[in-house]
Amino acid sequence: MDFGLVLQTDPPASAVVDLMRRAERNGFRYGWTFDSAVLWQEPFAIYSQILEHTRTMHIGPMVTNPRTRTWEVTASTFATLNDMFGNRTVCGIGRGDSAMRVAGRRPDSLSRLGEAIDAIRDLAEGREAVVDGSPIRIPWVRDGRLPVWMAAYGPKALALAGQKADGFILQLADLYLTRWMVRAVREAAADAGRDPEAITICVAAPAYVGDDLRHARDQCRWFGGMVGNHVADLVSRYGEGSSMVPGELTAYIKARQGYDYSHHGRAGNPSADFVPDEIVDRFCLLGPPQAHVEKLLALRDLGVDQFAVYNMHDAREATIDAYGSDVIPALDR
Repeated sequence: MDFGLVLQTDPPASAVVDLMRRAERNGFRYGWTFDSAVLWQEPFAIYSQILEHTRTMHIGPMVTNPRTRTWEVTASTFATLNDMFGNRTVCGIGRGDSAMRVAGRRPDSLSRLGEAIDAIRDLAEGREAVVDGSPIRIPWVRDGRLPVWMAAYGPKALALAGQKADGFILQLADLYLTRWMVRAVREAAADAGRDPEAITICVAAPAYVGDDLRHARDQCRWFGGMVGNHVADLVSRYGEGSSMVPGELTAYIKARQGYDYSHHGRAGNPSADFVPDEIVDRFCLLGPPQAHVEKLLALRDLGVDQFAVYNMHDAREATIDAYGSDVIPALDR
């Protein structure tokens, strides 16, 4: 199993770079950041510094979207980084949540997202693609490689990930939901004539190592609020109690009363007060190192190829170090 570290690009950027370097020293192979231009600093500028100061780590957004940048700009940016540092980027992409909503826009459509996945990959790898009705190609790309991984929760999005994406990003670590969603993605891939096992499965969730579960839950409760934004979209689209979406995902948002993006992805987010302890325990990895190892082994048995640690709490360095000393080696055995 591979491991990734997920950060927000809060200033100073040098702190983001330092944490990624620390993660690589501890055995993390992927470095991810949020991508929301209003809330945080521009990630692609920081990626060049992370790539410069690491040796093998792969870098990308978790996740970008098809709307805030034009597709050729996104592709050219990835292709430039790959040309400079040797194909060490990966494009995580979704419909858009904070980046779109903070700017007063709605998340993009799945049809447009599917077109963007194809176009961004093709352009970044030197092939022609159609963008806004015009065929274009980036002529200077040589031997480019850009895996595109799609974040998804709902049935139509899971199907699209199986049909189009090189990887699937699931932003929660619940075992039942992971099994259900991985199966949906792989079935869609098979129906599309693709090799289901060729799709990389990445589970991303907060991890907090320590014996004080009450404190760990309070530090990670924000995650249930963040996931709740996507769940609320699913409920509005499919209806409460729909057979299309598991109740294990949707039931907990009944007490949700809206969301304030000024606290997005941060410990202590008051918009996450509705999230019960049970959801924090199911969606996150908490407790002593052995508890993390046991859940990660269960996730690996479900076909998960990478666990990406959301590291937004008061023990960032300690979590990276604990994973390096006690968790990652146990998954390498």
